[in-house]
Amino acid sequence: MSDFQLKYLADKVHVHRWPKDSPDWDESTIVQLDKTINKNLEKKQIVVGESIIQIQTIKFYSIKKVGVTVPLFKDECTMIFEAKFGELFAHVHVTIKNENYLDIFNQLISWRKKYFPSNEDNQ
Repeated sequence: MSDFQLKYLADKVHVHRWPKDSPDWDESTIVQLDKTINKNLEKKQIVVGESIIQIQTIKFYSIKKVGVTVPLFKDECTMIFEAKFGELFAHVHVTIKNENYLDIFNQLISWRKKYFPSNEDNQ
C-alpha cells in the first residue's frame, strides 16, 4: 500500500443506503451518520487514498462508480461514489466549495484514472 493521499474539507456530504435492495441500516447507524456527516453543518475532513475514502472517522472501501463533476454556474466540485462501510452499502455525495475547485477536480480525475481505470469504461 502506498502513502497516496488527497485531503480536503468538504462543505456538504450526504451518505445514503444504496442500492435500494441492499440490507436496511439499523437506527444507530442512521443516527451516527446524521450526527457526524449528513446533518452536521461543519466542514468534513475528506481523505482520499488509493482504495479508501475516509470521511471524518468513517472509512469507505470497495469503491466503484466514481463520478467527479463541476456543476454549471457553481464554484464547486462534486464527487459521487458507491462504496461499503463495515458490511453496509452506501451512495456518497461530497461537495467541495473552494477557490481552487478546478484544481481539486483535476486531482480527483487523475486519482480516478490511476486507481479506477475500469470506471472510465462505465461513463
